Amino acid sequence: MSAVIEERTEQRTERPARAASAVAVAGLRRERWYRQPRLRRLGALLAAGLLLAVMTGEQGNGKDLLYSLRGTLASGRLWVCLGLGAAAWVLAETGGPLRAGAVRLLAPVTAPVVRGGGLAARRRGVRVTAVLVGLALAVFVPLVLTRATNQVLVDWVGVYVLLALGLNVVIGWAGLLDLGFVAFFAIGGYSAAFWTGHLPVKPPFELNPFLVIPVAMATCLIAGVLLGGPTLRLRGDYLAIVTLGFHEIIYLVAKNSDGLTGGSLGVFGIPHFSVDLGPVRYRWKLDPLDYWWLLLGLIVLAVLVLRRLEHSKVGRTWAAIREDEVAAAAHGVDTVKYKLMAFAIGASTSGAAGVVYASKVGFINPENFPLLYSVLVLAYVIFGGMGSIPGVLLGAGLLAWLPHALKDVVDQKDRFMYMGALLVVMMIYRPQGLLPARHRSRSGAPARSSERTPARTGARSSEQAGARSSTQTGARLSEQAGARSSAQTGDAQ
Repeated sequence: MSAVIEERTEQRTERPARAASAVAVAGLRRERWYRQPRLRRLGALLAAGLLLAVMTGEQGNGKDLLYSLRGTLASGRLWVCLGLGAAAWVLAETGGPLRAGAVRLLAPVTAPVVRGGGLAARRRGVRVTAVLVGLALAVFVPLVLTRATNQVLVDWVGVYVLLALGLNVVIGWAGLLDLGFVAFFAIGGYSAAFWTGHLPVKPPFELNPFLVIPVAMATCLIAGVLLGGPTLRLRGDYLAIVTLGFHEIIYLVAKNSDGLTGGSLGVFGIPHFSVDLGPVRYRWKLDPLDYWWLLLGLIVLAVLVLRRLEHSKVGRTWAAIREDEVAAAAHGVDTVKYKLMAFAIGASTSGAAGVVYASKVGFINPENFPLLYSVLVLAYVIFGGMGSIPGVLLGAGLLAWLPHALKDVVDQKDRFMYMGALLVVMMIYRPQGLLPARHRSRSGAPARSSERTPARTGARSSEQAGARSSTQTGARLSEQAGARSSAQTGDAQ
């Protein structure tokens, strides 16, 4: 009996010790207050506000390196920018309750539509109306804009929207990181110069720039297959490095091959588009409106084709490869074949943009296709939402327009700094993009409710688990001790 009493006493003393150890473990798991996600976001936005104040403050002085910083910190501009960052943080943190309140307010209006079963038809009608209104604005608004603004629409917005649509196929749908996409843009431009007879190497016959578009698309498609064939078995960073090398090869060949591409002097006199069909004759000139409408037609055609492709068997296969290439290959998918298709289709879209750009400008050289433009197109796709055609259109349009919008208030050297600050804020609060694809909006939404009290929840669960384990262990020991004592009593009898 004394042994049983001693064991039970030990159990009673072990229980508080185990509970204390569980609390200690929970304390180790508890996250510091300054490492909470919402406070990290606040710090990032305040840092962005400080950066904005420095960018828009006093210009630097070569004799005094701290002149600009002192002038910025001593002005009220700093507090205004910090206040904007704090206001953005408050708006983002309280956005969920505000949206929930708006849904509750609109519930009486939308409830009959949901019960009647017409919600899907209503959404479809809203989308069609939005598309038609957007097309009407894109067609007619440039008529009232200045010539300089229309130049920006053509040279930056229209061309880079077309490039972003092609890169979205490669990155957003197939999940392939391509850092040399502008190389296909260069191939399209030099194809226009070759087939119109303005390169040192003459073609077998000359073509109208309209007929050069399908030829350039086919040329870029073949170039994409030749690049992807030996390299698409690579993944991730290795594939990105290969595409980066491909861009440098195209750039250096165009720069150093004087007898083939004209070298660094470039190519002059590339003709404008023209139509000559019997009585119908029209020639594109320097007016940017003609090229804007041409680009708009190509963008609409590309969107229609790519949207059908997204919902086809090929698009679903790209989605499977993007999510898990090993699982797709295990189910019999020829991953190399479909990745080649993505590379080729994206490259062909870039080739069409190159032909329009070369014909509009009339002059190209290798400096028109630097590596920076590949990074810009990639930023446009990520900002709008990878895998989402509306997101890519919106993101590319906004970011391509931003430097022009800031030309009157920001020094030319600082314009891209604002775009960088905007990208930083966007990646903090909405990393899936402005209008993300459905799969990214579901998987990329931050779990705000689970972020709020992770340490307390972990501590409570650890304490409860420790208490349960202590109770279960004590019950087992009590049963074993009772069995031994009954056995000893039986032997004594």
